[in-house]
Amino acid sequence: MTTCQDPPDAPPATRPPAALSAAAFVSSFDRFAISPMLVLIASGMGAPLATTVAVASGYFLAYGLSQPVWGLLSDRIGRVRVMRATLLVAAAAGLFAAFAPGLTSLVAARVVAGACFGAVIPTSLTYVGDTVADGQRQRALSDLMAATALGTALATAAGGVLAQFLDWRVVFAVPAVCAVACSFALRRLPEPPRAPVAGMGGHLREVLRERWALLVFGLAFMEGAVLLGTMTLLAAALQSEGVSAATAGLATAAYGVGVVVFSRLVKALTRRMPVWWLIAVGGAQICLGYGIVAGRITLATVTVTALLLGGGWSFMHSSLQTWATSVVPQARGTAVALFAGALFIGSSFAASAAGPPAQHGRYALLFGIAALATIPLTVTAVTGRRRWPAPS
Repeated sequence: MTTCQDPPDAPPATRPPAALSAAAFVSSFDRFAISPMLVLIASGMGAPLATTVAVASGYFLAYGLSQPVWGLLSDRIGRVRVMRATLLVAAAAGLFAAFAPGLTSLVAARVVAGACFGAVIPTSLTYVGDTVADGQRQRALSDLMAATALGTALATAAGGVLAQFLDWRVVFAVPAVCAVACSFALRRLPEPPRAPVAGMGGHLREVLRERWALLVFGLAFMEGAVLLGTMTLLAAALQSEGVSAATAGLATAAYGVGVVVFSRLVKALTRRMPVWWLIAVGGAQICLGYGIVAGRITLATVTVTALLLGGGWSFMHSSLQTWATSVVPQARGTAVALFAGALFIGSSFAASAAGPPAQHGRYALLFGIAALATIPLTVTAVTGRRRWPAPS
């Protein structure tokens, strides 16, 4: 089978293809729809919230652990092939989740969906890294982030509404159907050229021997724990105060709005501000957001916190993931996959650890810990990025 590539005279890409953005949108929707549904699933299946959290944490863990596999395969057989195949399997798992008879089978289906949807975002990032020049890359990644943010906003908003007024099972079926459409849409996307590295083990060795890559992976783990894992409990915290799932979902949808708005600002500031400055602003937003909701959990404070977390993601995460696409360019797919793996393993760890305290309503403690943990994360990320000897 030959690899499809752009013709020699094709103009350089400056933004992600529409099909790629659509796939990232669907993957993001599937990942974030669970937040406003946890309490409803627990109630519908007669299970405690601490146990039901496994629907989210299992997804995140599979999402993270599968990343090295997808990275190695994308470096070996191609970015588009990996995305198309995994989208189809994720669709099958999503449909099974929609009809799962019990919590165990639901968790199993979500684990498979997480593992397969886990191929889309990092492979999309790698595709952008392969096709967009260094000077334009963070701007292109901001465009891709806007698509994922839209998926996030719709997931938390529509997820809560559909779960409350129809059935939470519908929310799993929607991205499954869309994943099939995305797989077919991607068939026209050309495969970018990939740097040769001897064997799949060679890709992994190239990445793991680079100390700057290991630092970026550690930062991703912490970011995943602080931001994604803890943020999963925002809607549940509101629901513990008597707010409906639909309203809680709409409040946490401010996160997606924040990503869309602030990612535009990041795109404009990329050429004017050093990357470490962007990371510092993002860390400050995350710390402030969790500090607000640790003080008081209301509809207003959760909405503001979600908005600030969206800003934190836009400033900090876009900078870290751009760093990940550049730290080992000769094995970019593997490096980005390990970065995403660390991110979601961290989020799974935090979501699992937060289950028991959330079961007892200790949300203020959880959010306070997240605010404090953001400080060393930000300081380390800023210091490391300032010292990193960027390739010429």
